[in-house]
Amino acid sequence: MTTRRTALAGIATAVVAVPLAGASAAPAGATVRAIGAASAGRRGSLVIGHRGASGYRPEHTLASYELAARLGADYLEPDLVSTKDGALVCRHEPEIGGTTNVADHPEFAARRTTKVLDGVAVTGWFTEDFTLAELKTLRAVERLPAVRQENTMWNGRFEVPTLQELLDLRRRLSRELGRELGVYPETKHPTYFQAAGLALEQPLLKTLARNGLNRADAPVYVQSFETTNLQQLRELGLRTPAVQLLSATGAPFDLVTAGDPRTYADLATPAGLRAIAGYAQGIGPDKLQVIPRNADGTLGTPTTLVHDAHDAGLVVHPYTFRAENTFLPVELRSNDVASDFGKAIDEQVIYLETGIDGLFTDQADIGVAARAEVYGVVGVA
Repeated sequence: MTTRRTALAGIATAVVAVPLAGASAAPAGATVRAIGAASAGRRGSLVIGHRGASGYRPEHTLASYELAARLGADYLEPDLVSTKDGALVCRHEPEIGGTTNVADHPEFAARRTTKVLDGVAVTGWFTEDFTLAELKTLRAVERLPAVRQENTMWNGRFEVPTLQELLDLRRRLSRELGRELGVYPETKHPTYFQAAGLALEQPLLKTLARNGLNRADAPVYVQSFETTNLQQLRELGLRTPAVQLLSATGAPFDLVTAGDPRTYADLATPAGLRAIAGYAQGIGPDKLQVIPRNADGTLGTPTTLVHDAHDAGLVVHPYTFRAENTFLPVELRSNDVASDFGKAIDEQVIYLETGIDGLFTDQADIGVAARAEVYGVVGVA
């Protein structure tokens, strides 16, 4: 596809000039407002490789993470789930039927089952029913084959990586590229894994500490859609910056389980944001919470969320920016082919001009290009 190949042009020049915008943050407390103010100084914006370079390689593979780094991403984002023997691995969800070739393994056919995941019945294969050694016999596949057909040629070529393997890759690439890469791990479904006796918190803390990354100035953000999880991590000794993920609909599952009526909409109010600032340094909203879509699918008017979050001392890193037409507002689509690339740079420029402090993107090179247009530099000063 010409549009996708064109987007990969100029990789070498993109990565040579990108210095790391390290996380200028500290643990929750009195310094949180200074953190947000520093990041909101309009010197630049973070480019976060969403599941790596998942627009070009199957997501959550070492190949995807490495490509994101070489395309200029400042941070690499793994979603973390647990194996049966307590290893943290990088997968979008505990259910792996759509992201691995497990269905092609007759020895695991009997493990296909139905479980309730955050209140929803899901049928498939689940990481907590496999040891790490068993998961290592599987290979990753493209999660969105209809949209990202080119990525399917990489099916079956990459293992399911552990968090430690990603951190080893981060260390190697930081040396090679001459800039310290950051990591942005998300704890997926922490209430679910706690109920399964496989809590994510301690393994994550131990892994960060073992790699010298559990410190206030580490290039790390820990994120979660749940609130209790982030507060527990802080109480257990997390010293890195943390980010409360938000959604345009629904409520955090930990609050639902506890009978707490608060929704994501409540957390996004000025009062809710001030409460988040007590345990986190930023928010990761759905991009539609920053600029909603009109009824006709075009971009609407920006909300006050970025301003309100900055007033609370929080940085704002919205998700997810993707280049394909199917994910873009109507006026920025290139044609009627859902999988073709549209005017993705334009979209990201529009969002950067709202004052966001970073963005999650499946195509890191596009994020780097948009940042350069807005700030006149390839990296953060």
